[in-house]
Amino acid sequence: MLLWYLGYNLSSQILTIPVATVQAPITLTLPFISPFTFFHSLKKHKTLILQLTKREIAGRYRGSFLGLMWTVINPILMLAVYTFVFGFVFKVRLDQGSSFENDKFSFALLLFSGLIVYNIFSECLSRAPGLVLANINYVKKIIFPLEILAWINLGSTLFHAAISLLVLLLALLLVNHSIYWTVLFIPVILLPFVFLTIGISWFLAATGVFVRDIGQFIGLLLTMLLFLSPVFYPAAALPESLRDYLFLNPLSFIIEQLRAVTLFGQFPDWQGLAIYSVIALAAAQTGFIWFEKTRKGFADVL
Repeated sequence: MLLWYLGYNLSSQILTIPVATVQAPITLTLPFISPFTFFHSLKKHKTLILQLTKREIAGRYRGSFLGLMWTVINPILMLAVYTFVFGFVFKVRLDQGSSFENDKFSFALLLFSGLIVYNIFSECLSRAPGLVLANINYVKKIIFPLEILAWINLGSTLFHAAISLLVLLLALLLVNHSIYWTVLFIPVILLPFVFLTIGISWFLAATGVFVRDIGQFIGLLLTMLLFLSPVFYPAAALPESLRDYLFLNPLSFIIEQLRAVTLFGQFPDWQGLAIYSVIALAAAQTGFIWFEKTRKGFADVL
């Protein structure tokens, strides 16, 4: 009995001994995307982007009799229509204090140059909300860098814009207008505009997965921007009190700068271009971050 009692007490003591537990420190790791990560993504996937952009351009005209010739025919026909309607029917004249004064081709060329910029912005943004929705297989079945879908869309649009610019320069020669050497600044002017457009495209592509109505809203907004941008008129035609509000439109500055170097032989506004570039890069990085943060939920709603 004594041995049993001692054994019972000993086991009780052993069972009641507190066991010290060591807790590992808990650290929270927040996701971080370094500045201008979209540059690294572009560099990493540049070959794939180029190949898919070529396929996108070729696929747009696949099955047509003239094929890629339509990329040249379309802008030529549009410029011819603008010239006939505004130059010969309505006889619109612009007083720009240059060789464009009292020229029957002036308004058509001015309009066409503005539409080149607008069409880049409009085509990219109108298609952006459906980029992911149109490629559901890339989300669910294979590992694919979804962020390059916006680059492919932009690359296809820039290809058509480049053709339109060549048609514009050819038209300047045909109507005996000068081609100024300042046209070499066109890529410098369009580069920040490209960053702004890709940033907004990423934001719309990601948001369009969760909010399907955004595509309808963007269509209405783009129509408003067409008339609120200096496409059908030069910015100088507005009163100075309204001109500052016009340049709140992201298209206005680029349209005016493109016309300055292409039609009037003027230098770009370097200070304005620097400010625009900073805003455009911030928009591109913000759009890319939003796309990367929300892409994890794409498969849940598709």
